[in-house]
Amino acid sequence: MTDETGATPADTEQTGAVNQASAAGQAGTGRQADAEPADTDAGIDRTAAASGSTDPTDSTDSTSDGVDRITTAKPERESLTQILGGRRGAIDASIPPFAFVVGWLATGRSISWGAIVAIGVAVVLGGYRLLRGDKARAVVVSLAAVVIAALIALHTGRAEDFFLLQLLSNAASALLFAASVVVRWPLLGVIVGLLLGQKTRWRRDPALLRAYSWASWVWVLQYLLRVVVYGLLWWAGQVVALGVARTVLSWPLVAATVAVSGWVLYKALPDDHPGLRPARAEPPGT
Repeated sequence: MTDETGATPADTEQTGAVNQASAAGQAGTGRQADAEPADTDAGIDRTAAASGSTDPTDSTDSTSDGVDRITTAKPERESLTQILGGRRGAIDASIPPFAFVVGWLATGRSISWGAIVAIGVAVVLGGYRLLRGDKARAVVVSLAAVVIAALIALHTGRAEDFFLLQLLSNAASALLFAASVVVRWPLLGVIVGLLLGQKTRWRRDPALLRAYSWASWVWVLQYLLRVVVYGLLWWAGQVVALGVARTVLSWPLVAATVAVSGWVLYKALPDDHPGLRPARAEPPGT
């Protein structure tokens, strides 16, 4: 399922202030004292005091009327889409089920040939993923899922049962995400925290914990949508429709879920919050 940093504050340049001192005039004489340059550091301190801010994230903009205005640089937040990614994995996972349907139709609705085609495509795809640099463990898990799905269909003699494992895994995911929010360990926060190397430090930030909880419900809805669609089609024995749904509800739905959950997450955070990192060092409420 890649990454940005906070905005760099602009530095305010000070060239030094020069004070012109004039001596008191005596009768009949008009003496004038030479101007002495004032200390640069004192000038900077006076400028900061006049503006009412010494925050390095503030920058001073001079306008045409000679008035200095303070503008605060707002830190840029990381995109959840860049962190999670997942486009290639979701697309790769939808290819073997599609191959099963094609093989099943092309051979007169033979489950055996459909299974052989699906496993063959999964093996070729796994080899390509290894060459692409994907982790071997992820490739093995994906291949094992296709083999198990094929074995289930071969055992029951029902082609629609090839999609039963996918139906059950989405039901389990929906339950896990919902339970994680209830126990205040939202799985979205766990996943993002691991990807960012934060481990569980994000839980010390009450605002971030609350935002991850709200965003995790979006993922629950995603899994429930799949369960409903897959369940109805599986119950009706619609093999072709299951293959189409498996493709449509893979990457397009994942992309929409990541985008919406990211919007919900940042909407739940205060405006002055730094984003996904660093988390504020405060214990979460109980």
